Amino acid sequence: MTGTWQLVRLALRRDRILLPVWVFFLVGVTYSTTTALEELYNTQQSRDLLGATANANSAFLAMLGPLHDWSSLGGLVVWRWGVFSGLFIAIMAMLVVTRHTRAEEEAGRTELVAATVVGRHAPLAAAVIVAGGTSLLIGLLQALALIGKDLAPAGAFAFGLSTASVGLVFTGVSAFTAQLSENSRVSNAIAGGFLGVVYLLRAAGDAAGESGPQWLTWFSPIGWTENVRSFADNRFWVLLLPLAAFVVLVGVSSYVVSRRDVGLGLLPARLGPPHSTISTPFGLAWRLQKGSLIGWSIALFAVGVIYGSVAQAVGQMVQDNPTLGQIVSKIGGADAMVDAFLATVTQLVGLIASIYLVQAILRLRSEETSFRAEPILATPVSRWSWVASHAVFALVGGAVVLAASGLGLGLVYGLQIDDVGGVVPKMLGAALAQLPAAWVIAGVALILFGLFPQLTGVSWAVVSVSLVITLLGPALQLDQWIIDVSPFTHVPKYPDITFGPLAWLTVVAVVLLAAGFAGFRRRDLTT
Repeated sequence: MTGTWQLVRLALRRDRILLPVWVFFLVGVTYSTTTALEELYNTQQSRDLLGATANANSAFLAMLGPLHDWSSLGGLVVWRWGVFSGLFIAIMAMLVVTRHTRAEEEAGRTELVAATVVGRHAPLAAAVIVAGGTSLLIGLLQALALIGKDLAPAGAFAFGLSTASVGLVFTGVSAFTAQLSENSRVSNAIAGGFLGVVYLLRAAGDAAGESGPQWLTWFSPIGWTENVRSFADNRFWVLLLPLAAFVVLVGVSSYVVSRRDVGLGLLPARLGPPHSTISTPFGLAWRLQKGSLIGWSIALFAVGVIYGSVAQAVGQMVQDNPTLGQIVSKIGGADAMVDAFLATVTQLVGLIASIYLVQAILRLRSEETSFRAEPILATPVSRWSWVASHAVFALVGGAVVLAASGLGLGLVYGLQIDDVGGVVPKMLGAALAQLPAAWVIAGVALILFGLFPQLTGVSWAVVSVSLVITLLGPALQLDQWIIDVSPFTHVPKYPDITFGPLAWLTVVAVVLLAAGFAGFRRRDLTT
């Protein structure tokens, strides 16, 4: 363990932007959700109607889980935000642990550090301390934010600790998956796949009904947070399950670390085709990027399916809730509410897709810093063609993943209302309308890569800020000029999609991309 705290300080310095963004996002959404629900359901009658509607609808149960206590504002917050809070903190923990363990080994820096006075377990311990400590900090601040809204302290801490427990579990999961593969992307993919499985187990258990296999939720760390029943029973003993899982996973990971070679994984690296020839930059980029593109397309198709299954229930909720129906009738009835829901969903998938676009662009930087770009550019391959071969996966690949989400959304919702032929084209158009804004985010990433390569990590801060501003800006009552910073603010909302704003966003994206191309052609390669 020698050198652990020095590595912790190094990790905190490297993540001095990303970690505060994660903390601000998860705590800010908790506070803004509480404020919004307090205004929307300000009477006991409206809360009782919501409880009866939410717990009787299998689509809402699958998406948000059961509403255990609708008599209190805290119970509504747990129902509306608890599952998603767990998902986001799990993603944070996975990225942080993999970044400071397997990614460091892959880059060769772990071996260099290990040659100094640093113990074999120190890198893993430092990553676990940073990710686990951040999870606990987020949970504590969420609890304080709820207490600041005059909610019961016991329920607030039950909710905060349950959210932190998911972060701890996936800190352990990522510590273990980092031992499996030699590649950080594969490690993240395995951990992400496990997250998808436990989310589906929770959804299946929640939607099963009283006669179904509700016990499935007990096999999911996200389901454990629901079974804490914050603001209802406050069953703190359930938190012993994620704590035990964390201890076991970290213990197994530390055991494996001491018995494998640096840079190697438990799973053998897969060999490429014996007679494959890659003769073009695009062929190489396809080989490197195709797995990510396929994975993101499948994931966003699944997101579309999940939200599509809930769309009809939004309209049904209006019919079952007379008070809410009177409010909604003023803006056009249940159809208007469904349209508003679909507009929010397509905007959300656009924000999620922008993460893929940035990931595709930043593959250029990882190739450069891993010394793989220099031998390629020493051949007749031009810088322009090399950058373009990866940029196409951001520009065209972004359209593919957005189309996948629109297809999933349109198919499921269209089947529910018996109008697949009419709904699918609309949902495809609404999803693809987010593409120019995502291109702007990709353009920012490319201009940082071309002109300021040491600052390419800021691209993730740009994505995070855009997500926070777009989703939380109105709720936090930010000034309009701040909200306008996010390119997604300027995308016309479904169903009133116009092409003028999309054309301007495309022009901005082209300018940024061109500047990024020009900047890389004029700078030296860096390490």
